[in-house]
Amino acid sequence: MSITEDDIPLLRVSSLSKSYGARVGCQDVSFELWPGEVLAVVGESGSGKTTLLNCLSTRLMPTSGTVSYRMRDGDWRDLYRMSEAERRFLMRTDWGFVHQNPADGLRMTVSAGANVGERLMAVGDRHYGRIRETATDWLGRVEIAEDRVDDEPRAFSGGMRQRLQIARNLVTAPRLVFMDEPTGGLDVSVQARLLDLLRGLVTDLGLAAIVVTHDLAVARLLSHRIMVMKEGHVVEAGLTDRVLDDPHAPYTQLLVSSILQV
Repeated sequence: MSITEDDIPLLRVSSLSKSYGARVGCQDVSFELWPGEVLAVVGESGSGKTTLLNCLSTRLMPTSGTVSYRMRDGDWRDLYRMSEAERRFLMRTDWGFVHQNPADGLRMTVSAGANVGERLMAVGDRHYGRIRETATDWLGRVEIAEDRVDDEPRAFSGGMRQRLQIARNLVTAPRLVFMDEPTGGLDVSVQARLLDLLRGLVTDLGLAAIVVTHDLAVARLLSHRIMVMKEGHVVEAGLTDRVLDDPHAPYTQLLVSSILQV
């Protein structure tokens, strides 16, 4: 029986820890992420989930542990042994990062089309007509009208900015996307529309993703697996429906019951 790429993990995390003096950001986190799999990292504010995400995406150097990524040629690379230039190139091409505040992931003073087109230029596309055509197509895919291609993001609503940020990240067909509270700060109706869009795109494109959220409904809708964090430690992990429907850890039970009581 032959082994395909889908049978090999995309990301391997071993004993990852980050401390700030005596304060623990995350402690001894280990897991594997598979192609096309969405992992949700949940917990209350201060649980360590954002610290973990920033370490995984090399925005923050850990105190100890390793994160290995399987490159497109099949070679495994230790992310923290790569050069800064190599990591930046990976982030512009093979990875995406969706910020909670879309202004952090967009250039607010250039057009929507240019925001998307910059990613294409990062992978070597120099044909203006093709770049504009692809950017316009992606605006349509994230439900932004084609006639807004030359408008700047600062003229967009919060939901439209977030959808534009998603288009900017996905246009280069990355294999791994990090999402930090992707629906945070949006109205409930806008959240629902964005979640439907995200779920469809992740499925259609076969993306692997790591989603940090405090919202268990977001985790249930988007993820296959879930990790629950408290004070920097993973207290429970497993298939999303199993963990949320039958939580074993007292902290997870408290999280789930607090949602049910709302």
